[in-house]
Amino acid sequence: MMTAAASLKPAVAGADLSLPDNASLFTRLRLAVQALKVLEKDPANPICGPLLNACLDGGVYASLVQRLQGSEEGRRMLAEKPSLQGPELDLSALERLPDGTLGREFARYFRDNGISPFETTFALKNPIDFISKRYRETHDLLHVLTGYGTDVVGEMELQAYARGNLGIRTAVLILAFGTLGQLKAPRAGVGRVEYLRRLRAAHRRGRASAQFLPFWFEHHWATPVTELRERLCAPRERGA
Repeated sequence: MMTAAASLKPAVAGADLSLPDNASLFTRLRLAVQALKVLEKDPANPICGPLLNACLDGGVYASLVQRLQGSEEGRRMLAEKPSLQGPELDLSALERLPDGTLGREFARYFRDNGISPFETTFALKNPIDFISKRYRETHDLLHVLTGYGTDVVGEMELQAYARGNLGIRTAVLILAFGTLGQLKAPRAGVGRVEYLRRLRAAHRRGRASAQFLPFWFEHHWATPVTELRERLCAPRERGA
């Protein structure tokens, strides 16, 4: 049976972030919270990202691997392990594509937000590692596809969408921390009731949408975002 990497020890001062075999739920949650704190400052950390997923989502990713193995396209993705990391993305070329296409809007997303594509040096040892990496590097594409913003509320909406779409447990942890902060001190001009309403709407939308992770985005740079959104995403609820 495939398992996520279980001995991950990043160089974090004063912390042993290794996941023991047969770790209890308490241990998994404790390590997941520690890994999340590292990722807040270093989102591309090559150890804490996979550790966070190993603590909470090994079973979820194993199920996704089985789903991919059930189709020819899925088996090809697992065999070829396509990458959407920075070195594989020619943002200059993507930006030359027509307005409204996935590639043009993806490149514009990075430029407008002053950020760079995700990169990690974590080695892929098995299909679960690949799915974990694929999930992290499609995060920015999902912002473009769903239309959720990169502010605090938009990020939480995207987490709720991913939870509904894939059943990702790390999204629950991120939502818990983000929601506590938002309810304590509302940001982005969104009140508590409106915030919770938007999260519920995003979760429902994710559940009603086609699963995004098995999709070959790299084959669709010249496809209009509106076309892909209609194909992959359920419509947003009115006012959400």
